Amino acid sequence: MDSAPKYSICVVMPVYNNAGTVLEIARRIIAQGRPLIAVCDGCTDGSTELLENSALNLDLIVLPQNRGKGEALKAGFRRALERGFDYAVTIDSDGQHFPEDLPAVFDAINGSDGALIVGSRCLNAENMPSGNTFANRFSNFQFTVNTWISLPDTQTGYRAYPLKKLPPLELIPSRYEAELALLVLCAWRGVKLESLPLRVFYPPQGERVTHFRPFADFSRIFILNTVLLLIALVYGWPRTLARRIFK
Repeated sequence: MDSAPKYSICVVMPVYNNAGTVLEIARRIIAQGRPLIAVCDGCTDGSTELLENSALNLDLIVLPQNRGKGEALKAGFRRALERGFDYAVTIDSDGQHFPEDLPAVFDAINGSDGALIVGSRCLNAENMPSGNTFANRFSNFQFTVNTWISLPDTQTGYRAYPLKKLPPLELIPSRYEAELALLVLCAWRGVKLESLPLRVFYPPQGERVTHFRPFADFSRIFILNTVLLLIALVYGWPRTLARRIFK
């Protein structure tokens, strides 16, 4: 079990067409002893109905149309803030993440001073798609350029966000690039970032359900990085430099 709680913590699980795994993942999350907020993002495969008809004790948000992972995360964060939580731990519903690692995340939260905890996967994990590896390493490099901070994994969805330190959610994009934007904007705002090694599971090719589109989503990440670099020149770098000088 995690140590005596310093912060109130919930888990936010975005869901998009993961009917084969969503109930099992939800059960395993709830077993770790924290409230679960599940956000069904326009699911068309029965995922929403599975959660609605289950006897699981969870808070279900249903977005009638698919709006993207970023929108699902923002809906979950808003609900968590409404309910008075300090932290939201995000975890994917496709079986990639291990809910049994949540106690380690809770301990990292309670041992931090309001840091954003970023899960760190092994980028050489068995069956990890090569396109994902390239996109992640490119994103890591761009993140360092934009923030002067080095992180081993800037694309993982397994994170713990200090809700009251997040940037205005209106600034966050709607799709996969949202997670990168959250990291960069939090870094510019002076939020401490801490990396935590976590396990990852990739089923053999053909068995994993993923909605990451290598070309389209990597292109969106590349465009976002370009925009962030321009903003870094006039805002991010001067703010970071001033913070380091005065600190």
